[in-house]
Amino acid sequence: MAKKQYEIIVIGSGPAGESAAMNAAKSTHSVAMICDKPRVGGNSAYHGTIPSKALRNSVRQFLDLNNNPMFRDLAEVGKIGFETIIKHAEHAVDEHLSMNTAAYERNKIPVIHGSAQFVDKNTITVNDGKKSTKFKADHFIIATGSRPYRPEFVDFNHPRVFDSDTILKLSYTPSKVTIIGAGVIGCEYASIFGGLGINVELINPEETLLSFLDTEITDALSYHLGNLAVRCRHQEHYDKMQCNDDAVITYLQSGKKIKSDIVLWANGRTGNTDKLNLKCLGMEANSRGQLEVNNKYQTKVENIYAAGDVIGRPSLASAAFDQGRAACNAIVNPEEFVWVGDVPTGIYTIPEISTIGLNEQELTEKKVPYEVGKAFFRNLARAQITGENVGMLKIIFHFDTLEILGIHCFGSQASEIVHIGQAIMSQKGEANSLKYFMNTTFNYPTMAEAYKVAAYDGYNRVF
Repeated sequence: MAKKQYEIIVIGSGPAGESAAMNAAKSTHSVAMICDKPRVGGNSAYHGTIPSKALRNSVRQFLDLNNNPMFRDLAEVGKIGFETIIKHAEHAVDEHLSMNTAAYERNKIPVIHGSAQFVDKNTITVNDGKKSTKFKADHFIIATGSRPYRPEFVDFNHPRVFDSDTILKLSYTPSKVTIIGAGVIGCEYASIFGGLGINVELINPEETLLSFLDTEITDALSYHLGNLAVRCRHQEHYDKMQCNDDAVITYLQSGKKIKSDIVLWANGRTGNTDKLNLKCLGMEANSRGQLEVNNKYQTKVENIYAAGDVIGRPSLASAAFDQGRAACNAIVNPEEFVWVGDVPTGIYTIPEISTIGLNEQELTEKKVPYEVGKAFFRNLARAQITGENVGMLKIIFHFDTLEILGIHCFGSQASEIVHIGQAIMSQKGEANSLKYFMNTTFNYPTMAEAYKVAAYDGYNRVF
């Protein structure tokens, strides 16, 4: 017999699950959270967004100090090790998890710890390691997130082989790291290790890094990674690995061999669906463990919804949070439902990258007449004051109407700067125009001033 009946049970406490549960509670619906970790927060808090960005921030601050002439003249800052910045990341994770726990308590949302498995479309069992308990609900929202993809041909049990979860347990500073996979996670960790002065070999099967980005941005990223002792090996494919006591040798299909202290496998992620017993529902995940949903975040079983990394791209914490809220609204508040569409991409390399909208390659393929306005950070007073003068803001707009089609930013605070452009792009008609930036007074000195500089640069190319 079921222990308790709820209107909604959310499985997974990451960003998607959190927003779904909070939305349900504030809509006065009975909701419970199933969490398979000691505290609510999900993979994003334990292994993903929070710790990796904390690591990156520590490295960036360290580089700022080393590159600042004032501090360099006073005393040599020196070096820090990976084990040092891990401690800061652990502190950030603990703060985030404590905040999440307090939010669930404040909203009176019961948190049920354990691993969930479906019995039928209205029933799950939750195993806490000691016993299994049944729970019933009218609706379920699956927000179990994802984990690093681990192919069977890689020996992840070897102490010198890591993925993006286990790398957080690295207790020493290696001299050389091979990173297999040059997606977002691979590039971010290449920045972190490179910023610590560690030699990095970044194995990329594509022609360029992050090929979904504007080529001007990816070219800049490659250049600056090179300054951090990161060697990008493009169009190279992994073949096999030889793990020794003192090193790992990575063999590439081109015949090359790379010797390093450790290997970080960063080649994709897989959805956490394998333990849910989806078969009993007539559901099946794809080869990467991801679930298919319709335009209401509804799976093929009408009372079961899914959101976040478990449904695939864009696989961003920001998008997952909004998707979870939207999935809940589809159940409890349909008139408030909004599909999570064009979201900004934030990539926390050093320097960071953020974009929204179309890039030049896409517009060229679509044969859309466009022009570009640019502002280089080195020409902005704020960047000259802070010393963070690496970077650029690029506005792509329609040649005839001046409608903003894309914002692409590379450099310090890029993930903050992009939101100004996002706000204007979301406007309708003439409100979405290059002229907004030309006619708006920005605080001086600010990085936001880049929008005015880029707007005038672009306008002068057209008129």
